[in-house]
Amino acid sequence: MELIKKEIEINLEDEILKLKKELNAVILAHYYQESEIQDIADFVGDSLELAKKAKSTSADVIVFAGVHFMAETAKILNPEKLVLLPDLDAGCSLAEGCPKEEFKSFREKHPDHLAITYINCSANVKALSDIICTSSSAEKIINKIPLDQKILFSPDRNLGKYLIKKTGREMLLWDGSCIVHETFSERKIIDLKIKYPDAKLISHPECEEPILMHSDFIGSTSKLLSFVQEDSSLQFIVATETGIIHQMKKAAPEKEFIPAPPEDDTCSCNECPFMKMNTLEKLYLCMKNKYPEIVMDEKIRKKALLPIERMLEMS
Repeated sequence: MELIKKEIEINLEDEILKLKKELNAVILAHYYQESEIQDIADFVGDSLELAKKAKSTSADVIVFAGVHFMAETAKILNPEKLVLLPDLDAGCSLAEGCPKEEFKSFREKHPDHLAITYINCSANVKALSDIICTSSSAEKIINKIPLDQKILFSPDRNLGKYLIKKTGREMLLWDGSCIVHETFSERKIIDLKIKYPDAKLISHPECEEPILMHSDFIGSTSKLLSFVQEDSSLQFIVATETGIIHQMKKAAPEKEFIPAPPEDDTCSCNECPFMKMNTLEKLYLCMKNKYPEIVMDEKIRKKALLPIERMLEMS
């Protein structure tokens, strides 16, 4: 059975590569995708890197192995290109927890505030925002805002609290969170630090404050990857979605990477269920059928483009 499965995987990879050539397509994958998708992608990165790559690509077709808001961002930047997402239901708890109408009311209640919005949101919410940011660009962007300008930060409260500490700026926060990054167990991580006294805890700023307090390094997904390559430590406890560990092992095979455990022993809660909805089979089918396609209202696209362009300019 394992040999048959492996043969199917090899055939799928061959077919995907053929389709990529026929379509003049580029495959973009987030670090949280399954390892087999990361390995066949043309580019693997975090939200900021993928947005930049989507903007600069000369391909006719963008196949986005990620979640819905990421593929939407690619479409916003490339209205003339065909943008495909292997599974249209691959969403995001942060985006779903910040509905357009509620965000619109939030803005209207605070008309003197500048809306800096994390990229993990829908195109409709982007269209209502002033500046989009990613976890790797947020601090830099906030530090460029005049000190007398009030700020709304949405939709991740944990990232917002972290940025308040880093920048010293007061910000009004939307009450949203990532289902993966809020699930890590402080108690179990402390146990791991005792078990592996030389291991460094590295965490994404979407994690809750108690986890960040114990961390040796905090950074975006790409910054966590850079850190493990540059740091002299040989063991790391990784408090973010486990998909990044595939790239860490490739970059530093001599080092050990320990996934931070969730509170619930009965689940794989340190894996994003939305990211994992994409499979090699779905990637193949979406390229073969040119579907599901990201379609967007042009008025919304143009409005959403402005705060994304501000992010790219400022970061």
